[in-house]
Amino acid sequence: MRYIPDKTGRFSQRPHYKPSELDRECENIIAGFLKERRGVVKYPVSTDDLTVLIERDTQSLDQYADLSGYGPNVEGLTQFQPGRKPIVRISARLAEDEYRQNRLRTTLAHEYGHVRFHAYLWELEPPAPDLLRRNPNAAMQICYRDNILDAAQTDWMEWQAGYVCGALLMPASNVRQLVRPYIESHGLFGVVGQRDSHGLALIDAIKTGFDVSADAARIRLLKLGILGVAGAGPSLFDIPSTGS
Repeated sequence: MRYIPDKTGRFSQRPHYKPSELDRECENIIAGFLKERRGVVKYPVSTDDLTVLIERDTQSLDQYADLSGYGPNVEGLTQFQPGRKPIVRISARLAEDEYRQNRLRTTLAHEYGHVRFHAYLWELEPPAPDLLRRNPNAAMQICYRDNILDAAQTDWMEWQAGYVCGALLMPASNVRQLVRPYIESHGLFGVVGQRDSHGLALIDAIKTGFDVSADAARIRLLKLGILGVAGAGPSLFDIPSTGS
């Protein structure tokens, strides 16, 4: 990780991670946590596991919050508190709907990305009292549904938290281990098209293996360079990326 100027103006400098750095750190975090809590590293990561992980590193977690006051489609919020651990709130709509459990888990993992990788920035550059008076939300990261998995790289905090979300729920080495037999048995040596039959089969394998939505599986495979918009390309497991 290195620091670069924050073009959003929120901080003087902000962290820039290579995807491989986030993959490595997230796999260490989730594997270490599962080993400590359950004695074994086994996926999928459950909602209960994510809840305990967040509660460990925050002041509080509210999974039944009313976030409608922050605008439509807000599903998560992390409130940063210099000198104290952050507060995380998740929209009650997710926890109360059994058909939204995958979205609940991705939102929990996304907010944990803010807790683990961004909270310290508010210690380094806490918002001035006059700024908080003008903008009470200055110490919050408000997360909209459309940005949970795959925000634009210009929104670096959301992009990083989205990447962390995928890396926690679907660790890179485990994803590659799961897809490798299919890749080898079908003689696939380059990037697989996300909408061809092999791409759809790989998405389904990740969806099933890690208990995530098809969209989350597809985005994770794209970010790891296993899938592409179209098939063919460089080596499957050595795809360069610029990060954010």
